Amino acid sequence: MKAIIPVAGAGTKLRPLTYTQPKALIPIAGKTILGVIVDQLTDAGITEFIYVIGYLGEKIQHYIEKTYPHLNNTFITQNDRRGTGHAIWLAKDSVQTDEVMIVLGDTVCDYSVKEVVESGISQIGVRKVDDPRGFGVAELNDKDMVTRMVEKPIIPKSNMAMVGIYYIKETEAMFAALNKHLNNTADENGEYHFTNALQHMLEDGIQLHAFRVNNWFDCGKKESLLSTNAILLKQMYDTHPDKHQNYFEGSVIIPPVNIAEGCIIEHSIIGPNVTIGEHTKVKSSIVRDSIIGSYAELQQVVLNSSIIGNDAYVRGLSQSLNIGDNTEIDLA
Repeated sequence: MKAIIPVAGAGTKLRPLTYTQPKALIPIAGKTILGVIVDQLTDAGITEFIYVIGYLGEKIQHYIEKTYPHLNNTFITQNDRRGTGHAIWLAKDSVQTDEVMIVLGDTVCDYSVKEVVESGISQIGVRKVDDPRGFGVAELNDKDMVTRMVEKPIIPKSNMAMVGIYYIKETEAMFAALNKHLNNTADENGEYHFTNALQHMLEDGIQLHAFRVNNWFDCGKKESLLSTNAILLKQMYDTHPDKHQNYFEGSVIIPPVNIAEGCIIEHSIIGPNVTIGEHTKVKSSIVRDSIIGSYAELQQVVLNSSIIGNDAYVRGLSQSLNIGDNTEIDLA
C-alpha cells in the first residue's frame, strides 16, 4: 500500500503567508496541514509515501525528511501546474501496480483510513454541500456506488462533493485513464482534473464506491483555516485535556490552545483557539482565535482572528494613562 499526496499548489488564497511557505506547512492545532494528513495515513499502517511537489517544494521535502525520517518517502516534482490529474500521473513509475491512497495536500477530513483500505473496493470520499458547483461532484445510486462524476458542473445533478480522498485498487486502469485524459484537451486553465480520469475508469467498467467523511475541514482560506484550527484544538483538548495545558507564570492560558516547545509567554492572555509555533515570544499581549508561526515575536498587541507567519515581529502601541472618574476613552 502506497500513498500519493499532491502538494504542488501555490495556495494563492492564503497569500501573503504562502509567498514564503507552502500552504501544506501552515500550522494548525500543533501540527501542519500536511502533518495531520500523514499522521492519519501512518496510523492506518501506511509507510510508503509519494509527494508530488512544486511551489516551494524544497521546504516540503525538508519538513518530511526531518519529521518522518522513518517512512519511505519519494519526492516527484511537478514543474508546471497542470492539475491534480497530471500530478497523480507523474507518480506512475513509483506506484507501479500497488494499490494506493490518494489524499490532496490540503484535505483534512475526519474519517477512518483503515475502514477505507479494508473495504475491498475502490473508494471516493464525499461530503454533502450546499453549493457543489465549485467541486468535483459524484452522482450515486441507492447503494452509494458512483454512477457519474463531473468537475465543477454548471448545473449539478448531485450535491455530493468529492473531498480529495481516493482509495484505488485498480492502479493500472487508473494510469491508463490518466493517459487517456492527458491525451485529450485540458480545461480552459490548462489543467487536467483527476475527476475526468475517474469518469474514464467508470466508463471502462471499474466500480467505485463513495464513503462519507464525518467532517471536511477547508484549509484554503483564512477564515476557514482559523475555524479548522479551532475545531481540531477542541477535539484534541476533549480527548487529552491535560496534554495540551500550558503554564506560564504571570500569564493566563484559556484552553483549547497548543503552544509549541521553547515559547516564552509573559504577562499575556492566550486563548481560546490559539496555535503558537516553536520558539515564539509573546509579551504583554492578548491573543485569541489565531495561528502564530514559529520564531515570531509579539509585544503589546491584541490579536483576534489573525494568522501571523514565521519569524514575524509585531509590536503594538504602548500607552501610559492617568484617567479620572466618569471618563470614556476609545483608543481604537
